[in-house]
Amino acid sequence: MTLDDLRVFVAVCRTGSLSAVARDLSCTQSAVSQHIKRLERETGVALLERHPRGVIPTPAGQLLHTAAAGGLGDIDHALRRLRDLVRGEGGSVRVTTGATTVRHFMSEAVVVFRRQHPKVSLEFETTHSSRSCFDALLAGGLDLAWITLDQPVRGIEQRPVVELPWVLAVAADDPLASKSRLNLAELADIRLIALPENAISRSRLDAWLTEAGIAPRSDTSVADWDTAILLAELGLGHAIVPDLPAWHGPAHPDLRLIPVPELPALWTGWAVRRWNALSPLARTFADTVERHCDATFPATPPPTGNTPNAERPSLRR
Repeated sequence: MTLDDLRVFVAVCRTGSLSAVARDLSCTQSAVSQHIKRLERETGVALLERHPRGVIPTPAGQLLHTAAAGGLGDIDHALRRLRDLVRGEGGSVRVTTGATTVRHFMSEAVVVFRRQHPKVSLEFETTHSSRSCFDALLAGGLDLAWITLDQPVRGIEQRPVVELPWVLAVAADDPLASKSRLNLAELADIRLIALPENAISRSRLDAWLTEAGIAPRSDTSVADWDTAILLAELGLGHAIVPDLPAWHGPAHPDLRLIPVPELPALWTGWAVRRWNALSPLARTFADTVERHCDATFPATPPPTGNTPNAERPSLRR
């Protein structure tokens, strides 16, 4: 059993596909299978179940995956830290996040950080959901993830940074555009543009609406919040979205955002494997983003006990 065997196994569990891992590693599917077979010979148990749409770990495979993912992540993180020590000032910070996060939460902070640390490699890996960000962190090789906060995840520490109230986005000529606020009962007959399918924001919104006795209905789904806003502004539907400053003002003259105060706010922020193991450069970048978010988004009280990892200690050291 080698580290490469375990790395391949963890990657297969994460993607659910031997062929996808083979493409990522620029090798054959047969080579990937050999790594798995070697692990199965040495452990004496089947680790994967084959299905028409891919593979999933067996109970024994899940046990090995849980242990191996954490250990390999620690090893890969330590190796990156060692490489950064050798490079001195020219280290790296690697962030995983959704497609529109940099624009809405990090753009000014990225500029400031690059000016202050011109020799540092700042790398972004785009994922399609917060859950994918968690998987990427656990796999190792990444420092930070910007996520929509969810329930606690084993091996991950979450830290809230920005509270986002919900609004209904409509076109300026929509009959609802003149309203100053909406209550939940008024949403019952509205067909909504569905938020991204695997996004935590969608699952949380659907759960809150269902709890209020409203069955979410939609004719259209989108890949990100910005697309939902665009369709709403064009008069092609209504969208309940978290309220972001970029959607206000002259950039969106035909858009109206109506508060829905009865919906619990959504929290976004950082996720890491362990804060106390974060490199100084990654800590500095996280702190820079937090400062700019504090300046850009309205001040809010600390999260309540309903928010995972609710305490928000400062990143500053």
